[in-house]
Amino acid sequence: MSNTQKTPRPEANPGLSLGRIAGIPVVLAWSWFVITAFIVVVFGPRVSGAFPGIGAGAYAVALGYALLLAASVLIHELAHALTARAFGWPTTRIVLNLWGGHTQFANFNASPGRSLLVALAGPAANFALAGIGWAILQAMTPGTVSYLLATILVWANLLVAAFNVLPGLPLDGGRLVESAVWKATGSQEKGTVAAGWAGRIIVIVLLGVVVGLPLVQGRGPDLAVILIAVVMGAFLWMGATAAIENARMRLRLPEISAGRLQQRALGLPAGTTVLAARRLLRENPGAAVVLTGVSGQPEAVVDEAALFAVPEEAANTTTVNATARRLAAGAYVPEWAEGQELVQFLARLEGSEYAVINRQGAVTGLLHQRTVVQAITGKNTPGT
Repeated sequence: MSNTQKTPRPEANPGLSLGRIAGIPVVLAWSWFVITAFIVVVFGPRVSGAFPGIGAGAYAVALGYALLLAASVLIHELAHALTARAFGWPTTRIVLNLWGGHTQFANFNASPGRSLLVALAGPAANFALAGIGWAILQAMTPGTVSYLLATILVWANLLVAAFNVLPGLPLDGGRLVESAVWKATGSQEKGTVAAGWAGRIIVIVLLGVVVGLPLVQGRGPDLAVILIAVVMGAFLWMGATAAIENARMRLRLPEISAGRLQQRALGLPAGTTVLAARRLLRENPGAAVVLTGVSGQPEAVVDEAALFAVPEEAANTTTVNATARRLAAGAYVPEWAEGQELVQFLARLEGSEYAVINRQGAVTGLLHQRTVVQAITGKNTPGT
């Protein structure tokens, strides 16, 4: 199983580096060793049963099968990566993991047709491998270990290819649905949402077939098959859900701007007295007060509770600076910043509060990180 991913930043220590192929880093995730151990433990006794005299060598054959399967997945992912390279998409790396593998790309500009070609290149490579394996089988002697491995490899590639072309994310075939809706609506995000829902439907159908078909045939469901289907279904459901949520977040981005999300704020020169700041707040209820330095740049935000906690007799001699929390260096944004530009801009800044300024450089508002996160995700965050 595989899928293609955009990744803004690589994970820390994802696994064992296998070097580069065609200039593309290849990583063996630690989880790959889990599925390999499972294959050896489950497949080893079956090899031993088919070849009674093989002894412990049965587990070596099972390991060989796991390695051939990994090689098939690697070729699948290379097909994704090399097709993407033809369109100028930068590939970050290929990762082989518990579920097969995935190809990670840096940011790129896609189109419906190109996205579909890159996605389907992987299953096409598996179909080709199955065809080559079948041709080799014709020249081999049945009943040998090598014949068994070649047979399993042919069927494994056929199953991986057929499964991956199912039309739902996170499977490669989900790009077919995504590209069709994208072409019809002009929105990749709407296509991704549709493909994610298609992926959820595939999970429901898969579980229905695994449980329902044996019952219709008058026999009990195989518990091992049900377990595998549930685990696989859970993985697919999570992938589909993640695709839907990410697409919905991207759909919200155009509506997000500093001007729309800001809390109204007033600029006040640093060094102003607490008394003057209180008067300003009473005249402008609901507004925040941002202190500005000599150059006019925002420097701090007045803490209203601390401001009104200053004793009355000291209000005219205490500067408002004593009741303010400093903003991080450069923590101010233009009120017209919006969408992806705004999110990327805030990601480069420290802190969780940002002054909002107009084209003249005057303070017009205060933007809270949690407000932006809530607008993007559609969910309340702690402290809101």
